[in-house]
Amino acid sequence: MDNFPTERYSESHSSKHTRHNGTRINPVRRAVEMPTLRELGELQIIRILERRLQTKKHAVVGFNDDVSAVRLTRGKVAVLKTDMLVGSTDVPLGMTMRQAARKAVVANVSDLAAKGVRPLAGLVALGLPTRLTNHDVRDIAVGLHDASREYRFPIVGGDTNESEDLTISIALFAIADRKQLVLRAGTEPGDVVAVTGMFGDTSAGLRGLLEKGIRPDRLTKPLYDAVFRPRAQLELGLRLARSGALTASIDSSDGLALSLHELSSANHMGIMIDHVPVSKAAAQFAARYGYDGKTLALYGGEEYHLVVTVKREKLALARRAARGNMIPIGIATRKLKGVRLNKAGRAVQIPRRGWQHFQSRLGGDLVRMNDEG
Repeated sequence: MDNFPTERYSESHSSKHTRHNGTRINPVRRAVEMPTLRELGELQIIRILERRLQTKKHAVVGFNDDVSAVRLTRGKVAVLKTDMLVGSTDVPLGMTMRQAARKAVVANVSDLAAKGVRPLAGLVALGLPTRLTNHDVRDIAVGLHDASREYRFPIVGGDTNESEDLTISIALFAIADRKQLVLRAGTEPGDVVAVTGMFGDTSAGLRGLLEKGIRPDRLTKPLYDAVFRPRAQLELGLRLARSGALTASIDSSDGLALSLHELSSANHMGIMIDHVPVSKAAAQFAARYGYDGKTLALYGGEEYHLVVTVKREKLALARRAARGNMIPIGIATRKLKGVRLNKAGRAVQIPRRGWQHFQSRLGGDLVRMNDEG
């Protein structure tokens, strides 16, 4: 994260280059050097696309949420979601084609779960390297079928093409009442911030595979399942949406810290959490191998829990709808900005970091949380 290639820009060049609106000007060559995609990061790239496409003119929900939506009639909206899995950035060593294909679907379903919407149908676009075999293609098909049966919707078509890297792009379609959607925006001061699961398993599992050289079959079951058999919380998301207790919701696949910051930004208020929900398996892994459990939980990503805000008076209702899978971790407030952790009476800043394509890589460095943030 915050990875700036030294050959493009470094401290030694700072006196010779000036920046203006994100570009660099070399006074010697009088040439404008545009920022690279790695310097921009995924979120900034999305903002560029949103402005150029004028999304806000056409969509009820656009790039700034987990899904997109356009108006139909009589209060109905068409809900659209697409997300892609790329072999080099999303598939760890040891993951089968079947597991990778299923994971591609899970990532998309999780975003619909956060909005309280069930997918009706899906499409798949495959970019396939020529080195793959017919057995690989059959495994991809089986993985797609596994997920479509698990979440009860058909995959009805798509496209295939040749590519240098494995690419599995899923698009989902749904119809919902506009008022039914639980968006990122809607939080009120005093709302309870809660999550639907404990964090750190995926991060710990990936650290075990990539940094400690642990074979997949030697990971503990929670860590193995988090990496190779992730699950979207679709039924839970649907129940929570129907309860009417939620004021906002987001999928946590980019990491708990970044998801909390996204909710904070969308609602123009701060979030104070009183504890980090570290899973037992992640805490045990951290203690054994010398990692920080809170860091694993905050910055890991690819954990398909929901991060929600709940009306305080309806917290009991939300807990019943969640059937025990509701963990309050903090409160929304206008008294501060960003996201902070109450640490022995001190408000410790939680950095706005998490998984971002173009900047993050499987096995990349995690950020350690400290008193300075």
